[in-house]
Amino acid sequence: MMEKHTIKETGKRDYLRDSTLSKAEVMLIMILFHDSGYRCLKYFYLEAVCKHMRHLFPRVVSYNRFVELERDVAIPLALFIKKVLLGKCTGISFVDSTPLRVCKNQRIHIHKVFRGIG
Repeated sequence: MMEKHTIKETGKRDYLRDSTLSKAEVMLIMILFHDSGYRCLKYFYLEAVCKHMRHLFPRVVSYNRFVELERDVAIPLALFIKKVLLGKCTGISFVDSTPLRVCKNQRIHIHKVFRGIG
């Protein structure tokens, strides 16, 4: 009888209804964010999506709920980017040869991390 009145400790709130944003819409917003010039997801979501793209996403959710929905699409988004957006390898690769500073100039001659490679 006592179990009926105890509070279960799950640590996570259970929502009774589905999100109004579909997984495809969340993925599209994430792709648009990475393609935009914004550096902060919160400002992109609040300014660009909620204000200027309201006609594309009429049932937007709050920013906190959007961050929760991101977790559900992380793996499908990574697979989509790898499969569709990266393209095929042509066999020709470009490598940036910018030198990396690994130690102070006084220690260049005693630095042994890359010795023997080359």
